[in-house]
Amino acid sequence: MRRDERGFALIAVLLVLGLLGIVGAEFAYSMRLEASAVRAWKDSMGAAHLAEAGVEQAIREIAGAGDGASVARAGDGLLTFYRGGLALPRLPRTRVRLGAGEFSYRITDEQARINVNNAQQPVLDELLHCLGVDKIARDQIVDSILDWIDTNDDHRLNGAESDDYYLKLPTPYRAHNKQLDSITELLQVKGVTEALFTGVDGKPGLADVLTAKGLGSVNVNTAGPLVFCAMKVSEAEISEITQGRRDNPYTSATISRWASRGFGVDTGTFRIEAEGLIDGRPRASITAIVRKDRGPGSPIVTLEWSGVR
Repeated sequence: MRRDERGFALIAVLLVLGLLGIVGAEFAYSMRLEASAVRAWKDSMGAAHLAEAGVEQAIREIAGAGDGASVARAGDGLLTFYRGGLALPRLPRTRVRLGAGEFSYRITDEQARINVNNAQQPVLDELLHCLGVDKIARDQIVDSILDWIDTNDDHRLNGAESDDYYLKLPTPYRAHNKQLDSITELLQVKGVTEALFTGVDGKPGLADVLTAKGLGSVNVNTAGPLVFCAMKVSEAEISEITQGRRDNPYTSATISRWASRGFGVDTGTFRIEAEGLIDGRPRASITAIVRKDRGPGSPIVTLEWSGVR
């Protein structure tokens, strides 16, 4: 074989080897990607089951309190069940080890919030005022919320209904014209922005103080400052309430002063926020709203569920 032919053969062999190296590297990279995707899927599925386990343990804690138990915020700010004025032991709620991961959950009283389906115009207006919304925007938002909930198609002075507003949007839809099924519906109401709904810069939003599931009066033992503000409780009275319930939660016998202002002490509706952690990192979350009816053997019913299923 001539020298130039041998040189050509060597170049061809090197090209083939280079091509095989590229194909092998691409194959190895694809395998790593596939293995990583499988691990991520496995972790997400495991985390989803862990989050569900968190919800189940929270339900177990609610059920374990039994009928007649009251709820209040303990000194650490966490919701605690009380019976006969004594705090019941809490189950572990943070980074509970289970299998290859952990779960955490938080229970809050849904009746610490204002039920938007029953709220009157002055309460909604005052709530927006407490959130720093100006008068013109408040009038539009309050009227639009009330128009969204009522059963007719007649819009209020500053409100909105299907034909005059919602059906003219780039993505048209109709006003609900009945009570909200979920508080997230407020994001469809004229004037309610994402920032107003969720809050910004660590400040609360409508999602933190309104509910579509709570029943009856607002629980004075669990309500927060913004709810008190919306219900026109003065700073001095708020301080008195929070100090009083810290020492000993209010009971039906000691609530008379606040009952006429829309407050009570009973609750049976709770919000559970659970997350599943893999390798110490949250990988799945669930928010569930549940209700415990009174009476022996009464089941706990799930009213709303968002997140993995």
